[in-house]
This record gives sequence, structure tokens and C-alpha cells, in this order.
Amino acid sequence: MATSAYGVNHPMARRIWAKKLMAEALTETYMARFTGDTKDSLIYVKRELAKDGGDNVRYGLRGLMTGAGIVGDGTLEGNEESLSIYTDTVTVDQLRHAVRSEGRMSEHRVPFTVRDEAMAGLRDWWTDRMDVAFFNHVAGNTDQTNLAYAGHNSTLTPSSLSGNTRILYGDGNHTTENSISASATASNVMRLTFIDRMVRTAKTATPVIRPINIGGGQKRYVVFLHPFQVYALRTDATANRITWYGTQQAALQGGKIAGNPIFTGAIGEYNECILHESTRIPLGASQTTVRRAVLCGAQAACLALSKGNKGQAPNQMTWVEELFDYENQLGVSAGMIWGLKKSSFTIDGAARDFATVVQATHATAS
Repeated sequence: MATSAYGVNHPMARRIWAKKLMAEALTETYMARFTGDTKDSLIYVKRELAKDGGDNVRYGLRGLMTGAGIVGDGTLEGNEESLSIYTDTVTVDQLRHAVRSEGRMSEHRVPFTVRDEAMAGLRDWWTDRMDVAFFNHVAGNTDQTNLAYAGHNSTLTPSSLSGNTRILYGDGNHTTENSISASATASNVMRLTFIDRMVRTAKTATPVIRPINIGGGQKRYVVFLHPFQVYALRTDATANRITWYGTQQAALQGGKIAGNPIFTGAIGEYNECILHESTRIPLGASQTTVRRAVLCGAQAACLALSKGNKGQAPNQMTWVEELFDYENQLGVSAGMIWGLKKSSFTIDGAARDFATVVQATHATAS
């Protein structure tokens, strides 16, 4: 009987496994459900480098026109308004990791192959690495300075322009995370009124933070919370205040827009926000008792994907197999050229987060 086999270093095997790893890793990431190729996506995917190569991609934001216009038969010529175009740049670089067997005898003792386990291990590694980078950026985690954990782009602290700040501290009576850390009172742990403040900030920001178009004419923001913050929401029973159970008597009905991935895994909906929980929400700057919840609108982050190495297809990871020690040991590596960062534009001479609002709260396991 004739069979088809793809052995170590078979060209077709490498392509199949590279494609499989990319598909599985992206599917497993928490951020996958929020990515898209349109400006209505939370994470805007840019693929220009998949065709042309290069180490960065620049994308733009067109500001709202502010001119009054000309009424009646007034002269329009000479009163035109120039367009305001703001730009941001995402840098891409290569990131790789590898697995290597001890040798044929070690492999002989177990009922699995190094290739299979390498696939599973590298998939989980890439899933964690991409999600960690996303949350480090949108939450403005500047404590993370290793670009391998930040999508090859430096994280930016939440913009804090006077009257247009994108970071909120506790109940509003604090101006630093250090102050929140020192105040473990109930007024500084996560509650629904904090989400109200985040929404208010998003709607009055300059530029206004656009919600995500989820279909059917409905638009929503997405709010990411740490499990400690979710616990505080669920157990808040303070009198004369809107609480979690007061708003969740009618549970989230599997997503009001059938099949929309933004609702997948959501823990609730409140004030035009879909609420999601993630352990990867980072700590506050140099703090151990403060977590940064984050509200995201459309184009909160940009993900740039580049073409692979060794002639591989665009948006596909590399998969390289090598034999060592007289072909006794099998090594497998997987890599990708990519970049991710929070969208931030310089407007009127100052950097502004484009579509994120951070809410810092006291958050511990107790």
C-alpha cells in the first residue's frame, strides 16, 4: 500500500506546519476576536509589509474638519480648509523560539513525537507572547522595557493632557497610582461607576474615541478587567449605588449580535461596553496592589504582519527543523516578523492615545 509521509526537513512538511502554527496561535490568542482589516476593528491589522518588506509601517488618522463653511453666495475660493493628517508608526522585527530533543532514546520512551509537542508548546508560547504584548500596550505598561514582550515597540504611558487625560485614578480623589496603592478603601476598588467615568472620558476626548461597530447599527466599547477587579464588581453590594447584580439580572444573552466574536467570552455588558476578563491586565507603574483596567475603542492598537523568511507565504510563521549530534537530536524553531503597538498620534504638539482609557484601581486577592 502506498502512503504519503512528510519526514524531517521535507519542504512540504515545513510549509504545512508553519501555516498550521500561525493559524492555531492566532486563534488561541485572546486578542484574535478583536482584530480586523478595517478601521472599525479594535486591533487594526496592517499587511503592507507582507508585500513590500521593510521594518516599519506608517498609518494615518484624518482629523475632523473645523471650518465654519461659506453661507449663501459668499466666496468659497480662498476659504478652503486643509486636511489634518496625523501619523503613527509600527516597527516590526523577528521573534523566534525553539525546542530541541534530548535524543532518539529519550523520544523512544514517550508516546509522542518532538514535532507534535513542539507544535503545542510553541503555539502556547506565541499565544501568551502576543496577548501579553497587546495588554502591555493598551494599558500603558512602561515597566515592561523588554521589546520581546511588547511587540517590538516601546510601550507608552497613558497620555495625561490637562483636561484630556486618558488615565483615571480610583474614585477620582487621587492623582497617582502610588496614592491608590496606599488607600485600600472600598472607594478605590473597581465598581460600575468607574466604567461610567471611562465612557464619559471616551466620549469627550479629543479626538473622540469611536466605539466598535459590531453590526446591526450597534456600537460598543470593550473594557478589559483583571480577575481581582471583576471580583470587586461582583461582590459590590453597596447601598444606593448601581451594582453588578442590579444590572446583570438579565444575563448577557450569548451576544445580542449573533455570532459576533466580540461577545465571545464576555462576562457582561454595561453602559455600551462589552466587559472581558483577563489575567494579563498589568499592574500599575511600579505597584503591586494596583491594576489597570482599560477601555478600548476602534483602532486602539495596530498589528503589523510581515512576510516570512525563506520564501514563505505572507502572514505565516517560519518553521525550521534541524538535526544535531549526528542526527540524534531534532530541533524545531518557529519565528515571525511582526509588530504591535497602541495607537498614539501627536496632535497640537502633544502625544494623545487614540482609542484607550485606563482606569487604575486598588486590586488584590483579598
